[in-house]
Amino acid sequence: MTTFSYTDPEFREILDRTKVIAIVGVTTNPVRPSFYVARYLQLKGYRIVPVNPRLAGQCVLGQPILPSLDAASGEDVDMVDIFRRSSEAGAIVDQAISVLPNLKTIWMQIGVSDPEAAARAEAIGLTVVMNRCPKIEYQRLYGELRIGGFNTGIVSSRIR
Repeated sequence: MTTFSYTDPEFREILDRTKVIAIVGVTTNPVRPSFYVARYLQLKGYRIVPVNPRLAGQCVLGQPILPSLDAASGEDVDMVDIFRRSSEAGAIVDQAISVLPNLKTIWMQIGVSDPEAAARAEAIGLTVVMNRCPKIEYQRLYGELRIGGFNTGIVSSRIR
């Protein structure tokens, strides 16, 4: 995906294969996007590994907040979701690559992109998504955005 454009089947494949998500930049503040994305993904059955050095040792959504991805190395993380500035994404990607042996996907949130870091990750076989939100993509692909009045373009009577 070096063009960094994504198809619905690619998003579905990522979301279906992912089991454990390290959320870098998570917060305990329930009105912040990183909190409600983590909460939503947890409610959908993903295991959440919260990472934020400023909040390390606290808990969010029943999980201890880790100080870094190094501390998550034994957690079988297969996706890293980055809620940090684009200028910080490269270092996070490099750390993830070096310490997470089961990593399959780097996901940079809306407003976050680093094409050079993405290219490094793709060069070793990782899938990279930039400037998108897994919560929004999940809702769109599995028909949940209709509840909020959005036209998803997907016709289905099944809600996952």
